[in-house]
Amino acid sequence: MLRTDKFNPYDVIVCGAGHAGCEAALAAARMGLDTLLITGNLDTIAQMSCNPSIGGLAKGNIVREIDALGGEMAVNADATGIQFRVLNSSKGPAVQGPRAQCDKKAYQFRMKEVLERTEKLSVFQAIATELLIDGQKAAGVSTNMGICLYGKTVILTTGTFLKGLMHVGSAKTEGGRMGDFCSRSLSGSLMKAGIELDRLKTGTPARILGKSIDFSLCVPQGGDETPELFAFYDTRESCASSGTRKAESLKDSGKETSSVYEQDKCIREGIAKEDYSDIWKKLSFGDFEGFGKNQILCYETHTTEKTADIIRSNLKRSAMYGGMIHGIGPRYCPSIEDKIVRFADKPTHRLYLEPEGRFSDEWYINGLSTSMPVDVQLEIIRSVTGLERAQMMRPAYAVEYDFAPPTQISNTLESKVVEGLFCAGQINGTSGYEEAAGQGLVAGVNAAAKVLGLRPLVLGRHESYIGTLIDDLSTKGTQEPYRMFTSRAEFRLLLNHNSAELRMFEHAKAYGLVDKDRLSKMQDKLHAVEHWTKRVESDIGLAAKLKRQDIPNPEAIMPAGFLSLPKSARAEVLYRVIFGGYLARELRQIEKMGSLEGVKIPPDMDFAKVSGLRIEAAQKLSKMRPNTIGQASRISGVSPADVNVLAVAVKAFGRRAKKDR
Repeated sequence: MLRTDKFNPYDVIVCGAGHAGCEAALAAARMGLDTLLITGNLDTIAQMSCNPSIGGLAKGNIVREIDALGGEMAVNADATGIQFRVLNSSKGPAVQGPRAQCDKKAYQFRMKEVLERTEKLSVFQAIATELLIDGQKAAGVSTNMGICLYGKTVILTTGTFLKGLMHVGSAKTEGGRMGDFCSRSLSGSLMKAGIELDRLKTGTPARILGKSIDFSLCVPQGGDETPELFAFYDTRESCASSGTRKAESLKDSGKETSSVYEQDKCIREGIAKEDYSDIWKKLSFGDFEGFGKNQILCYETHTTEKTADIIRSNLKRSAMYGGMIHGIGPRYCPSIEDKIVRFADKPTHRLYLEPEGRFSDEWYINGLSTSMPVDVQLEIIRSVTGLERAQMMRPAYAVEYDFAPPTQISNTLESKVVEGLFCAGQINGTSGYEEAAGQGLVAGVNAAAKVLGLRPLVLGRHESYIGTLIDDLSTKGTQEPYRMFTSRAEFRLLLNHNSAELRMFEHAKAYGLVDKDRLSKMQDKLHAVEHWTKRVESDIGLAAKLKRQDIPNPEAIMPAGFLSLPKSARAEVLYRVIFGGYLARELRQIEKMGSLEGVKIPPDMDFAKVSGLRIEAAQKLSKMRPNTIGQASRISGVSPADVNVLAVAVKAFGRRAKKDR
C-alpha cells in the first residue's frame, strides 16, 4: 500500500526505473529495507532505449560483478538473450568480454515482473518533481500526482530525462526518449539544493523493418557455438531465478515440453505450438539449461561513398553540426556525421544489423546514429548496402539532458551536498546500461547501509570494474558521457570476467546480497580454486607446460579431479597458473599503493591552510573532498609533490587530534 505519511517514511525511495533504478531498488529490498521505486512510465521499466544488447569489452565484466553481488542484470540478459558472443576471444582472458543480444521487450517485461514480485519492494507510477530536504538531508520527493513521498534516503536514477530534449534535424521534442516524458522541474530543485548541473548529449540510430532488408548482400554474424552466459549458475539451484519465485513448468502443468527456444522459433514463424503465456513463463523463470539455445543471426554491412556524399551535402541540417545541440556527446560512439567528417579518408564504415527481439521484425542499425532530418536519414539508410529498399520504423535522434558532474558525489555514490541523497547512472555522467546498473546496485546497497547503520560498500579499483568506474567519476569527473574500457583499469589482469564471484565474495557475504546456499557454494568455489592453483603450481613440470601457452587444450593435461570443477573455476585456475607472474606483479603494485589508499583524510581538514600545498591543488582538494590520500593522488591538478605534502599534513593533523584528546 502506497504511503504518504511523513512520520512513516520508506527506508529507500528510488526515482527512475531504468537499469540503474532496477538494480538499486532490488539491492535495497533484498537487504530487507522497505523500498519504493517510482517511475514515470510502468510500461518502460528497464527499457533498452538504444542498443538491444548487454555486455561487451569491460561491460561484460561489470555484468558478471553485478551477478556476483546478487544483482539481476546477468540472469535477465541470459533469460532473454537471442545471441551470445565472447568478444576478443582470440586475445587473453583479461581483455575478453561476454556480450548478449537480447529480446528487447522480453528483457523489460521480465525485469518488471521480478520487481513486482520482490518482497519489501513497491512500484508506483509517478514523476519526481522536487527533492524534499529537511535541513541538509534528503527527506523524500514530491510528485506530479500532487502527493509527497517520504524516505530516509533517496536515490536518483534519472537517465536522460532531466530536461531531456530530442533533436531530429531542426525539429525539437521534449522527452528523455522518443515517445516518453521529460522531467523539467526536478533540475531546478536540485540546483536550489546546491547541486551543480551541466548538459550532455547522446543519440540512437533509426530502426527499420526486417522484411525490407536484403540480407543476401550482408554478412551473417552468428553467435558462439557454446554460448558464454553472464550469470554464475554453478552456484545456483537449477530452476531458481535470482530472488524470484519458481514458475510452474510446462511439464508440471501436464503439457508436452520442448526447448523453449524451439517454441520461440515456431512463434516467430507463426506456428505457435503452445500457449504464448506458458512459453513466456518458461522463458522467464524456467531451467537455466534452456538459456542460450537457438540463437538468432545478426548481420554486418557498410556505408558507401554515396552515404558520405549525402551526409556532406546535408551537414548544416544536422542538429549537431547546425549548432542546435549544446551538450557534449560521447567521442567513442560518434554519430555517422562525425565519422564522415573526422575520418574523411575512409571510403566506408562498418555497420551491424541487430534484431530487436524474437517476436518483432524491427531491426537496429548499430553504427548509424545521427541527428539528421527524417528525409535525409532515409536517404542515408537507403545508400547502405542491403538497405536500398529499407522501410524506416523509427527515426534516429539525439537527446540532450542534464547531469550532475560526479565530483559532487563520494565513492559511496552519496551526494557531498545533500546527505542521504544517492545518484546512479546517467545523472553521474555515464553512458551504457551496464555502467548504470553497476552504480545502481552500489547506490542501493549504500542507501540501505546508511539506514541500517552499516559501513558503506566501497569497491576498490584493484577488485572490480565497478570500483574503477565509481572512483574515476568521483575523483576525476567527466566532460563527456563516460564509458568503461579495459584500458581504464590499471589492474585489469586481476579483473577477468571468470573471477567476479571470487572477487566479490566478501562483499556479497558482508551485506547479505545472495542467499546462504549460494554463498556457501561461492565459498566452496573460492577454496577449490585456491587449492587447485597451489596444487598445479607445486607440480613444476605441469606448471611450466601451461605457462608456455602452446597447448591447444590445457585441460587435457590436467589431473582427472580438476575436470569435476565448474567451468568458471577451471578457467580461473588455469588463468592464475598461466599468468601467475603478471598477476603477482600487479599484486605487488597494489600492496605498494595500499599505503596511500589506507590513509584517511580528516573530513574537516582545511586544505587552504596546508603549508607547501599549491593553490591549485588546495582548491581541487577543497572542492572534491577525497576520502583517502590514494583518492587525492588521482585528482587532476594534484601532483605527486602535492601528495607528499598532503601525506605529511594528514599525519601531523592526526598527531594534533590525538594530543587534544
